[in-house]
Amino acid sequence: MEVTENQVKSRIFDMCDENYKSFSASLIPNIDNVLGVRLPQLRKLAKDLYKEGFQGFSTMPAKYMEFDMLDGMLIGLSKDKPDTILNKIAQFLPRVNNWSVCDSFCCGLKFTKKNKELVWRFIEPFVTDEREYYVRFALVMMLDYFVEENYIDEILPLVLKVRHEGYYAKMAVAWLLSVCYVKFPEKTEVLLNSQQLDEEVLTKTVRKICESFRVSKEQKIRVKTIVRK
Repeated sequence: MEVTENQVKSRIFDMCDENYKSFSASLIPNIDNVLGVRLPQLRKLAKDLYKEGFQGFSTMPAKYMEFDMLDGMLIGLSKDKPDTILNKIAQFLPRVNNWSVCDSFCCGLKFTKKNKELVWRFIEPFVTDEREYYVRFALVMMLDYFVEENYIDEILPLVLKVRHEGYYAKMAVAWLLSVCYVKFPEKTEVLLNSQQLDEEVLTKTVRKICESFRVSKEQKIRVKTIVRK
């Protein structure tokens, strides 16, 4: 029996938590359509609905943030051909209007692991996009799947091309570079010392590096001097 959109909405509403709604909404500025469903619950629901054949909501964008999240998770669960999944991603991206939808969406796109070059060619142009969450999408995809030997020498020059002034784009650059530093400290430190990074991005990057438990005390002391320079 086919699952209807109204049945799915009812299952989502049953998961709503008012306390979590207040907490979640406080972390996402300028968003007033949060229901308050915890991500693990939503991910489990997405897996169940995928097995039941639910294809996602027909209305774009959806009325509530969790509806958008669920549709993004269903794309991540898809067993379609890689090109078909990329088409679905392209259609979904206009619905990404906050960091939470963006980051949860990227996390679920596990098909990337077996299609690195194809996905890289897809996300690379978004680094210089004028839309903040397209930029963030590309950068979060890089830190989730591409901070490795084969791509580090492409990632580091690319971050210098980010020109978007949005807070969440800049934070994504800092987050990406902090992950690069953990895995490739020498190469990343050369970039940090190059004086080519936006001052705000550099400060945020150093802060995130110093918050990492995978960075030594000596490394933290050294990168702090870069900001003071």
